[in-house]
Amino acid sequence: MTNATDFTATLKEMMGAFPVDTKAFDGAFKNQAELGEKFSNVAVEAAEKSATISGKWATDTLAKLTDMSKAKAEPADYAKAMTDFASAQAEVAAENMAAFAEVAKKVQMETVELMMAAGKEASEEAQTAVKKATDEVTKAAKKATAAK
Repeated sequence: MTNATDFTATLKEMMGAFPVDTKAFDGAFKNQAELGEKFSNVAVEAAEKSATISGKWATDTLAKLTDMSKAKAEPADYAKAMTDFASAQAEVAAENMAAFAEVAKKVQMETVELMMAAGKEASEEAQTAVKKATDEVTKAAKKATAAK
C-alpha cells in the first residue's frame, strides 16, 4: 500500500518564502475608511443644504398662504390673491429648483474629485505593491535556485 506524502513542511517552507505584508491590508482598510468618511461628508452636507432649502421654501409658502387666506372686502380680491399666490409660487419654485440643482452639481463635482483622487492613489499603491512583490519574488527565486 502506498503512503500519502506529508506536504506540511513543504507548504510551510513555501509560505515562508512568500511572506504576506499585513501593512498593505491595514493601509487599504484605512484608505477605504477615509474615503467613506469623505463621501459621507459630501452626502451629509448636501442633505443639510437640501433641508435648509426645503425648510425655507415651506416657510415662505406658509407665509404667502396666510396672506392669501385673509378675509377680503371684495370678491374680486380673492381671485387676485389666488393669482398672486400662484405666480409667487411659480417664481419661488423655479428659484428653489435652481438651488437644488446647485447642490446636486456640487455633490457631483466633489464625488468626481474624490473618485479621481482615490483612483490615482489606488494606482500608485498598486504600482508600489507590485514592485515590492516582484522584488520579493525575485529574491525568493534567486534564493531558491542558489540553494540547489
